Amino acid sequence: MKRYVAGAGSMMFMIIAGLFLWIGVNGQEVTIPDAPPPPEPVEQLGLPEANDSAPAVGPPPPTPPKAYKASREERRFNRYDRNRDEIITRLELMSSRTKAFKALDKDDNNLLTFEEWAAVTGDRFTGADKDGNGALTRMEFRTTRPKRNIARCKC
Repeated sequence: MKRYVAGAGSMMFMIIAGLFLWIGVNGQEVTIPDAPPPPEPVEQLGLPEANDSAPAVGPPPPTPPKAYKASREERRFNRYDRNRDEIITRLELMSSRTKAFKALDKDDNNLLTFEEWAAVTGDRFTGADKDGNGALTRMEFRTTRPKRNIARCKC
């Protein structure tokens, strides 16, 4: 019974406190701030204006310069030339390709120039082009693929 009386008393207290707060808030006057000034007219900003004799369309933009398109062999060469010094070193060609590097390096100076690269790959193309028409068919192109060594398990 004491709980019900205490609950009813606290409810009455809460209602009275809410009424005092509500009356206090309604009794205050809230002032609304003045609106900001309107923006300046366009004439005062100094922007240019077009007259009636101005052309509707301006000159076309300049055309960008044509980009150099590297040949297929240059792209392959650049793939291995990591530091872009126009020379492929043995480390750049990867240590697993030492035999292939020695076959491409004709003057045995451990440096592979683009001319050495292009001569060998050009010879490979000539060897693959059986009919000599300057184009590789699918059958001719298959002969340029490196031979795969299939490791057999000796179990």
